[in-house]
Amino acid sequence: MPERRVDDQEDSRAALEEAKLILREYLARLGLKHSTQRDTILNIFMGMREHLSTEELYGLVKKQDPAIGYTTVYRALKLFAQCGLASEVEFHDGVARYEHGLNRRTHHHMVCTQCGESIEFFAPEIDEIEQRIGRDFHFATIRHSFQIYGTCEACRTKSTVRYPLKPRQTRT
Repeated sequence: MPERRVDDQEDSRAALEEAKLILREYLARLGLKHSTQRDTILNIFMGMREHLSTEELYGLVKKQDPAIGYTTVYRALKLFAQCGLASEVEFHDGVARYEHGLNRRTHHHMVCTQCGESIEFFAPEIDEIEQRIGRDFHFATIRHSFQIYGTCEACRTKSTVRYPLKPRQTRT
C-alpha cells in the first residue's frame, strides 16, 4: 500500500526558521510588516502534514490564539503560497487546500471522488513532460499541478459499481 503522504523533510527547528526567514524577506519586498499573528499561523501550518483548508487551519489557529481572525488566516495562506512556503491544491470538491511547499520534491495526487482520500505519489516522467513542453513552447516553467481522480480500493470494495467506468462526457 503506498504512503498517504510524502514528505521529504522531517519537522525540524531549522526548517521552521528557514520558513520564517523566507516569509520575512518576502514581506519586506512587498513592503508589508512582520507580525506575530503570521508567525503563529506559520508555526501551526508548518507543524501539520495534512492538506489543510483555510477553515481547518483557522480552527487550529483559533485554539492557540482566539484573537486571530479568519481573514488573517486566509491572507496568510495566500502569502505563504506566493512566497513558495505553501502550494494550493484543488481536489475537485470546490475546497482549496494547502500543503507545505518548502524543501519538497514535486509530487502529484490521486483523489478518490467518493470518500475524498488523497494519495501523494512521485512521477519524474511527469516533471520531464513539463520541461519538454516548456522547451517546445519557449516557456520557462516553474511548476505544474497534476491530479488523478478515481475511486480508491476501499470505496470500490464497498460499492456495487463495476469497473471500468466510462469517462464523463465533456462538452466542447
